[in-house]
Amino acid sequence: MTTLVTGLSGFVGSHCAEQFPSSDLLLDGRPVDLRDGERVRAAVDAIRPEWVIHLAAQSFIPAAFANPMETQSVNFLGTLNLLLALRDTGFKGRMLFVGSGDVYGAVPEHELPLLESRLPKPRNPYAVSKVAAEALCYQWSQTEPFEIVVARPFNHIGPRQGTQFAVADFACQISDVRKGLRDAKLNVGDIDATRDFCDVRDIVRAYRQLLEHGVNGETYNVCSGVERSLRSIIETLATLAGMSVELVTDPARMRPSEQRRVVGSFDKLHHQTGWQPAISFEQTLRDILDYWDQRELP
Repeated sequence: MTTLVTGLSGFVGSHCAEQFPSSDLLLDGRPVDLRDGERVRAAVDAIRPEWVIHLAAQSFIPAAFANPMETQSVNFLGTLNLLLALRDTGFKGRMLFVGSGDVYGAVPEHELPLLESRLPKPRNPYAVSKVAAEALCYQWSQTEPFEIVVARPFNHIGPRQGTQFAVADFACQISDVRKGLRDAKLNVGDIDATRDFCDVRDIVRAYRQLLEHGVNGETYNVCSGVERSLRSIIETLATLAGMSVELVTDPARMRPSEQRRVVGSFDKLHHQTGWQPAISFEQTLRDILDYWDQRELP
């Protein structure tokens, strides 16, 4: 099965490459910018995929606020270019569009967990771009000769994630403390809000299940169904590392929280595919710590 994974070189893409054979969007060995419609078509024509996982996106929310035009161009127009390329090259397979649980926006706590039936109310440019691209994909799933399924992953974590994301950053700091590279102090922001974290390897497994068993035009949450605070995660990381750390609030890391509590339901995904998280949360954190412990110092 020839699988095109856009964004294969990224955090999630690297785990896709480990779980099943896949090709990135390349032309003459070079990455193709999704905003370049002609090169996207040429690359798709050369690959001739049977499955597509569309991961590539501008996903860093501060960058989306700083440059909303670029975010829309990559995430929405880039998706349109990919769809046009697939149609024009005679694609008849299945595509998984990777959206985001961030599209739900602010939700009253008594209405948790989040269900796919909830109307999206995006509150940042990244989430807006994902809602727009979801709508585009739904239209194409109904009017074009190939099928599209939409995934809404919540916070995913695991080895190889960059330190612009909180859990990876905390693990990196703790690893540096263990190596004697810094004092036993962690710089933190708001660590008492809760989020729904899931191991990236479980998420990639869900993507394959959705390609195989998801219903055309349908949307599925991909999450753990458990809410955890960053404070509890830091405490577990420190315990796994065999140390105690002092938490130092860094004003630069403090941002008004859009939502104090977040937790999703993966019941629809489980009912359709049988998927559920398989990797324990402690194992996920242990693997993240090991990744930072083993990285080569500059």
